[in-house]
Amino acid sequence: MKVYLDNAATTPLAPEVYEAMVPIFKNNFGNPSSSHYFGRNAKALIENSRRNIAKHINCLSSEIIFTSGGTEADNMALLTCVTDLGVKRIITSKIEHHAVGRTAEYMCKQYNVQIEYVDVCKKGNVDMDHLASLLTKPVITLVSLMHANNEIGTLLPLKEVAILCRKHNAYFHSDTVQTMGHYSFDLKDLDIDFLTCAAHKFHGPKGTGFLYANSKTNLVPMIHGGAQERGFRGGTENIYGIVGLSKAMDLAYHDLIEHQEHVWDLKSHMISEFKKYFDQIDFHGEISKESSLYTVLNVCFPATEKASMLLFTLDLKGIAASGGSACSAGAAKGSHVLDGIHADMNRPNVRFSFSRYTTKKEVDYAIHEIVNIFKKNIV
Repeated sequence: MKVYLDNAATTPLAPEVYEAMVPIFKNNFGNPSSSHYFGRNAKALIENSRRNIAKHINCLSSEIIFTSGGTEADNMALLTCVTDLGVKRIITSKIEHHAVGRTAEYMCKQYNVQIEYVDVCKKGNVDMDHLASLLTKPVITLVSLMHANNEIGTLLPLKEVAILCRKHNAYFHSDTVQTMGHYSFDLKDLDIDFLTCAAHKFHGPKGTGFLYANSKTNLVPMIHGGAQERGFRGGTENIYGIVGLSKAMDLAYHDLIEHQEHVWDLKSHMISEFKKYFDQIDFHGEISKESSLYTVLNVCFPATEKASMLLFTLDLKGIAASGGSACSAGAAKGSHVLDGIHADMNRPNVRFSFSRYTTKKEVDYAIHEIVNIFKKNIV
C-alpha cells in the first residue's frame, strides 16, 4: 500500500483542475500581451482568473500579482518593502520558512537592513508582548510572520498582529502559503499589506502563485522587462497555471468547512492512536483545533538508537512523510524550526500532513506500520 502523508510539501493535482487546464494547453497559446484575437483571448483568461481569486479573498483584483509561487511572492514582498517603501528594519522569527528567513538575511547584508527576531515559545507561538515592545522603536519596519508554521503547524493570531502593526505604523507581511485555500480570508476586514500563495499547496499546479499587495502600498517591479502584471512583474504570464490556480481556489472554498472537518478528524485520530500505543510521545507545536493548522502534525517519537532511519523505513513501507520542510531537502543541517523551539533532536521527529484526498484507511495503515516498527525495534 502506498500512503502519501506529505501534503505540506505538495498536494496532488485535483482532477477538476487538470480538466480546466487541458483546453488551455490545446487552444489558448496566444501571448497575453499581443493585441490580436489570440492574445486577447489569453489575456481574458488571466483577468477572469484574477477577478475570481480576488472574489474568494475579498480584495481588489488589482491587488493580485501572479508569481511563480510562494517563494517568489515572499521575496517580492520583502525586497520591495526595502527598496520602495523605505523599510530599515525587519521583525521576523527564527522559525519562518527560508523564503522569508534567508531573504531577510540578504536584505541585511545587501541593504544594511536591521533584523530583529521576536521570541517564540516551545510551541512556536509568537510572544506578543515582545513583538509590541519591538514595535515601539521609531524606525520604518516590516513585520514578517507566517500564518501557520509549515513544520509544526502552530497558527499565528493574524488579525491581532495586523492590528498591532497598524497601531505602530509598521508594514505587515504574512507567508500564507500553508493556509491559503485552507482557511477563509477577508481582506476588506483584515488590514494587512502582503499575503502569499502557492497553488500546489491546495491541489493546484506547481510553478504558480500570487502576491496580494494592498493597494495602499506603492511598489515597483522586482522582475524587470515587459509591462506584465500592470508593470509589477515582467515576463510572459503562465496562463495554464493561472487558470489552474483559479480553479483550485474554487474547489477549496466550495466545501471548505467539510474539508476542514474531514482533515481534522484524520489528524485528531492519529493523535489519539499514537497516545494509545506510545507512553513516550510528544507533539511539536500546538495541536488544538483552534491553535493549529489542521493539515499538519509533527510527532516526536520515543528515543531510539536508529532515529535517523525512521523516515527511510517508512518509505520502505510505502509511507511518505517528512522530517521538515521539503524546500530544505538535501540540507546538511536539521530542521531550523525544531531547533528554534529547542526540540529534542536526538529523538525521531516526523511531520505528517494530510489533504482532502487522505483517507482514514491510509492513516490507520501508517499508524499500524509505525507501531510495528517500534515494537520490532526496526528503528
